[in-house]
Amino acid sequence: MQTEARSSDLQLGTWLQTGSPIVAELADLSGFDWLLIDLEHGCGTEAAVLSQIQVIRHAAAIVRVGAPHPELIARSLDWGAAGIMVPMVSTAEKAAACVRAVRYPPHGDRGLAGMVRAYDYGLHRDMPQPVFYAQIETIEGVENARAIAAVDGVDVLFIGPMDLKLQLQSYPERARLEFAACLREVASAAREAGKACGLLCRQTDDFSELQALGFTHLAIETDITLLRESYRNVIQPLREKKA
Repeated sequence: MQTEARSSDLQLGTWLQTGSPIVAELADLSGFDWLLIDLEHGCGTEAAVLSQIQVIRHAAAIVRVGAPHPELIARSLDWGAAGIMVPMVSTAEKAAACVRAVRYPPHGDRGLAGMVRAYDYGLHRDMPQPVFYAQIETIEGVENARAIAAVDGVDVLFIGPMDLKLQLQSYPERARLEFAACLREVASAAREAGKACGLLCRQTDDFSELQALGFTHLAIETDITLLRESYRNVIQPLREKKA
């Protein structure tokens, strides 16, 4: 089981939304540093998480739960996930509650089971501390980014660009910053707290500019978007040639 580095080095990942262990294995063999199994918007159910984690042998397997449900977080970690991402973390209090679900006592509330896969079914007891991604996707989350970053146990501030842009468009009267300024604010908050900062990107985004801002955990597209574009790149030239 690979554990994601908590460092300033560039960590490249991608979203796994198909729920397919075959796609997860292929992505793992392709050289990503981390892979996000998406239970919020993905096609796979909770039952598909274990089979995906089992085939991810090189990258860090991160599970995004749809909400900070302690039992789902605990099961994902027991199955061997290297970390957890929780969406819509908008306050330090919400971040702290997530951390408690990820960690064992005395720093959290997670229950201990020594026979689970994370401990090699009882044959191994030395499990690294999971990584926690607090996803910043709201105006309130940006405003509280420094307080969230200050929470012990928050490792990565990760911006969800689609939801954040939707919030800025939907509530202009509450938006003090434009999207680009939000990126700078969250990156600055993470840097000052000594935490990492991440973003879900398109292949066309300026990665060098994002790195210069301090983004180290960049997710490139999703398995669905990469498959979609690959299919289109095969079909479209043939359609045009036929026309």
